[in-house]
Amino acid sequence: MLEKLEETKQAGMSSLLEINDEDALSQWKVSHIGRSSAIMDVFKNMNEVPKEERGAVGRAANEVKQALEAAFTEKTAALREVALQHSLSEERLDVTLPGRALSRGRLHPVTQTLREIYRVFADMGFQVYRSREVETDEYNFQLLNFPPNHPAREMQDSFYVQTEDERGDNPILLRTHTSPGQIRAMREYSGENPDDPPPVRIILPGMCYRYEQVSARSETQFTQVEGLAVGHKITFSDLKGTLSDFARRMFGQDVRTRFRASHFPFTEPSAEMDVECFLCGGEGCSVCKGTGWLEILGCGMVHPVVLENGGYDPECYTGFAFGMGPERITMLRHRIEDIRYFWANDLRFLEQF
Repeated sequence: MLEKLEETKQAGMSSLLEINDEDALSQWKVSHIGRSSAIMDVFKNMNEVPKEERGAVGRAANEVKQALEAAFTEKTAALREVALQHSLSEERLDVTLPGRALSRGRLHPVTQTLREIYRVFADMGFQVYRSREVETDEYNFQLLNFPPNHPAREMQDSFYVQTEDERGDNPILLRTHTSPGQIRAMREYSGENPDDPPPVRIILPGMCYRYEQVSARSETQFTQVEGLAVGHKITFSDLKGTLSDFARRMFGQDVRTRFRASHFPFTEPSAEMDVECFLCGGEGCSVCKGTGWLEILGCGMVHPVVLENGGYDPECYTGFAFGMGPERITMLRHRIEDIRYFWANDLRFLEQF
């Protein structure tokens, strides 16, 4: 048996010397160290070897197998080196060929819309005010005229940061709208001069979170831009003129808009503003739910309770507020049919903008 193992080793080594390409090397591996090779048969039939010889035969078989594997590895490296040298000597690189253009990063379509909204309202004299995304129930609801157990709270299913046992009377949650920034901004402005607070004209952009059914029109997280103007003798006509002018600057001078009466606890009177659906031209589709119109914002005159909570005397000051969704505006401008595309991170969609 030991002599047979030595013959197997010599046969494998001699045949390996004659190999000059990788295909032949692959065949050699199968024949000499593969599962059906002679050396592997020795291991399979070890129970047929007398007990007193098994130790010596096993050691010899392992040595032969290791020697063949080492020779195979060395031959593989030698053939790859030969192939590399041949490629370097025979092949040529054409340096006159144009290189591949680098893929450039770009702004997300919603970010592009946000910047356009900033520009439009900046031309109208509005400033950007940043507010926190994690809020208390007091700022998110109570100071905005949402008392506990108010039925309007059911319209905004919330993501609470605390467990149900930890919430108490003023739990912490992810804001459901950017409206809490109204109170924070008014208190900051009125704190400068409580006796005669200055006028406010700001927009508050940011991310909002609601536990909603995901659909072509709704997502659990979305961007919102809040607007707030507070001062002397501000009327609903000022609100309507501001938003109508905004729509013309965003969608063109011929855009059709409409205001519908609505209700929000923090504004009185309240309205919703619609823009004619650009996807169907007003005929009705799945995005506009067959109405031909797409709501882009809610608005109204700031409720006296909210003004007072912000530090402004409702007997002397009035104001208007609005909240719009940049995703829906982007859908209108680019004829996008599904709001979920904005969060799918699909490059085929994002590279179009």
